[in-house]
Amino acid sequence: MKIKDLKPLSVEELVLREIELRREMMTLRIQKASGQLENPARITLVRRAIARTQTLLSQHRLGLAAQ
Repeated sequence: MKIKDLKPLSVEELVLREIELRREMMTLRIQKASGQLENPARITLVRRAIARTQTLLSQHRLGLAAQ
C-alpha cells in the first residue's frame, strides 16, 4: 500500500487501518512460527504499511498533514 493511497483517509480510518494491519501481522507471525507461512515477503509489506500509517498519524497529531 502506497502512502498516496493512505493520505486521503481520516484519522479514524487510519487508526482502523493500523489495527487491521496489526491483526494481519499477528496472523502472519503465527503462521511463520507454525511453518505454514506461504509468502514470507508479506511480513515485510505489512510491516512497512504499518509504518506508513503511523507516519501519517504522527503528521496529523503534529498538524503537518496536507489539508
